[in-house]
Amino acid sequence: MSATFTLTAELRTDTGKGASRRLRHANRVPAIIYGTDKAPSMLTFKHNELVHACEDEAFFSHILTIDVDGTAEKVIIKDMQRHPAKMQIMHADFQRIDENQALHVNVPLHFLNEESCVGVKAGGIVSHLITELEISCLPADLPEYIEIDMAAIDVGESIHLTDIILPEGVSNVALMQVDHDHDQPVASIHIPRGEVEPEEVVSEEGEAEGEAEGSSEE
Repeated sequence: MSATFTLTAELRTDTGKGASRRLRHANRVPAIIYGTDKAPSMLTFKHNELVHACEDEAFFSHILTIDVDGTAEKVIIKDMQRHPAKMQIMHADFQRIDENQALHVNVPLHFLNEESCVGVKAGGIVSHLITELEISCLPADLPEYIEIDMAAIDVGESIHLTDIILPEGVSNVALMQVDHDHDQPVASIHIPRGEVEPEEVVSEEGEAEGEAEGSSEE
């Protein structure tokens, strides 16, 4: 985890929809920080600073530092509400971390060697069925992202959750469930709709040639 993120926040005492509306009009973002054995704290952030931090994918899968009136809090972001039509962050939830307690965090998936993989060279296209993965780990083991190598995947094949190689100390939350089969596909390669696989073309050509030869013999 090479990137670091530090945000400056201010405590707020006024709550409710009216107070939040006034904060947004002043280009502030209402937020809450909770967790561990401390009471929740109501905060506000400068909208532009929070938007700028969100532009980095790593912001959502890193341990963040929030400076609240000179006191540093280590947190992860748990939820962010955005306006459905505007480029505006409406509210943010942060969870304090305990270095000795496992986190459940969604981290992005980075797919490697897609353009050069076996299936794409054969005319297939890649479909991403999952773009992030919920993992469980201690804060010190939290990865920025998970890499998936597509190099050997052929047309008609998929990568499933059980195929993902995770760093040491990191667990796949879906696969921790024992009551159902959660080994869902993550990415697959298929021939674009309306096209046929090369093997089918060769087979059809062979059949056509055979029919032509049969006709000439007659």
